[in-house]
Amino acid sequence: MNQEEKRLILTKKSELLKIIAHPIRLCILNCLLESSCNVTALVNTMNVPQSTVSQHLAKLRTAGIITGTRNGVEVNYVVTHPDVIRIIDMLVHHDIEVLEINNQIN
Repeated sequence: MNQEEKRLILTKKSELLKIIAHPIRLCILNCLLESSCNVTALVNTMNVPQSTVSQHLAKLRTAGIITGTRNGVEVNYVVTHPDVIRIIDMLVHHDIEVLEINNQIN
């Protein structure tokens, strides 16, 4: 792999990180990794306005990070991007492990 190819790959990874690096989007992604959800479930879980959740879901969907499956009038969302699944999993589990270690020390 030459330098230009590496730069292109890193540029794409950087764009992916920019998209997910919003607190609400991180929360949405974490919720969706626990189970597929619709907008109403996300609104109730996160306690933010429906319009806010919908806007962030649209950005994630446009970026190819999540997909939605229609079930009647509802759309259930799930995280489908493998890199994002690994990133969120690492962030969440790392923090849980740190908290557990801190609790054992104290």
